[in-house]
Amino acid sequence: MNIRLIILMLLFTTSSNARVPAALRKGSLNLFPRDRGLVALSIASNRPCGMTDTPKHEDKVPLDTSKKVQDLDTVLFDMYGNLRVDDPVFNKKDYWYVPALNIVGQEILLNVADHYLLDFNWARVGFRSWGSNLTAGPPWGNDWIWDDTRFANDMFLHPYTGANYFDAARASGYDFWESSIYTFGGSYVWKIFGENGPPERNSLIYTTLGGMFGGEIMYRLSSNVLDDRTTGAERTMREIVAGILSPSRFATRLFDGKLSHVTDQEVYKKEPLNITLFAGIHQINENNNFLTGRTSELLNLQLDYGNPFERIDRKPYDFFKIIGEADIGLGRKIINDVTGYGILSGDNSRVGKFDFLSGLFQNYDFYDNPNYELTTLGFGYGLVARHPIFPNAWWYSTLNLDLVPFGGNNTRFGPNDTSQTRDFNFGGGAEGKLESTLNFGDRASIKLVANYYWFHTYVGEPGNNFIALLKPRVTVGIFDNLSVGIEQTIYSSVRESSDFPTINTVSTEQKIFFMYYFEDSHRGGHYN
Repeated sequence: MNIRLIILMLLFTTSSNARVPAALRKGSLNLFPRDRGLVALSIASNRPCGMTDTPKHEDKVPLDTSKKVQDLDTVLFDMYGNLRVDDPVFNKKDYWYVPALNIVGQEILLNVADHYLLDFNWARVGFRSWGSNLTAGPPWGNDWIWDDTRFANDMFLHPYTGANYFDAARASGYDFWESSIYTFGGSYVWKIFGENGPPERNSLIYTTLGGMFGGEIMYRLSSNVLDDRTTGAERTMREIVAGILSPSRFATRLFDGKLSHVTDQEVYKKEPLNITLFAGIHQINENNNFLTGRTSELLNLQLDYGNPFERIDRKPYDFFKIIGEADIGLGRKIINDVTGYGILSGDNSRVGKFDFLSGLFQNYDFYDNPNYELTTLGFGYGLVARHPIFPNAWWYSTLNLDLVPFGGNNTRFGPNDTSQTRDFNFGGGAEGKLESTLNFGDRASIKLVANYYWFHTYVGEPGNNFIALLKPRVTVGIFDNLSVGIEQTIYSSVRESSDFPTINTVSTEQKIFFMYYFEDSHRGGHYN
């Protein structure tokens, strides 16, 4: 199913790739500036980082008046000189059918790829399959089923598809919650018209909830890249990068003319962004013996978006964190994990020297490990805190306590690396997640991730699974923002069921890596 993902991205980005000139002007776009300033904002804005004065509209001459941009003297800026919201005049809400047609277009392209390129039998749809699915009734009825495909397909590719449905609405001027409705609608339409088998309720759930998580992140990251004031090779490069980040948004910009439209002012909301990259080796131990077993290469990317300690009126996902890791050399399980969280609503406060952000958060965890599979989508209370310990040393901590309406967890036999069918249970429950870091700037850091999951099976092996995941990590600075580190992972599982005796499982693994940190001094902390 990874081939489907590649084909879908190619279909959306073909037009963008065709716009690349034969030779880009040297130095027109520096994706990784050598200074310690903001990476994403350096890409996205011509203003120097830290600018706080408001640009004067009368000093500018519009380059294109076919779409009048709102006078920026009436738009609020944040403390860094960035727009607090997308310019409401340039980003007007389209008619309801515009994002709907975008979603339908995505589904037609995907079905054509599944049918004619990949030759999947279930993609051969027509009036007979449509009529049958239209009479299936509501998703909770007996004519809807639970899917029987692989873990990554259900729990990663479905949310990615939903994220593109979500961005069709976001790019058309709809807000987070309105776009979520389109995500549900797109998923429902696909279940009825995109496949010839009975519709699956789990796909409807995870495409919608996961699409909300991934879609808003994709939209905001692409906004940090886009700059409609630019032209030529730089503009082309920005559109390509933004199109890779959000293919659905690229399609919207293509059809409404924004790909080539030039403005005289910034028109998109942006937030500070920290980027952390680390690469190294990963060992999954045999019999839990330290540094034994299979060795593979890993590449990890972490994005920290928004300043959690800036006092602003909080909107969905103006602060989020996402981590993705690729593991090469362990068979088909290349995407080892994708985890993250984003705020939905909340407030900032200060008590003594403590700074806090607390409120309602959405969490997404996806672990596709050779020894275990686990994914959760949770909603609940979240708290982000920081406190100075002594000069140049800070303590940071994040706590999430969530209800998990839906997720997936491997059976007692563990992941089946060769099976083409489902090797996991559907279920839900609750989770508690703690991330605590003592940071000494560029010199060193000590970090602990401690997650605990209660997973109750809805479909599959009856019973409860209690899972603990511990990740202690130490990094030591080499020079500037380059560090070397080691991380230990301990996975512990207690599985209880009326069908079999209680099963206790423990697995361990190690990661040794080099880490480079692209720091945004505006974000409010270096806490990796």
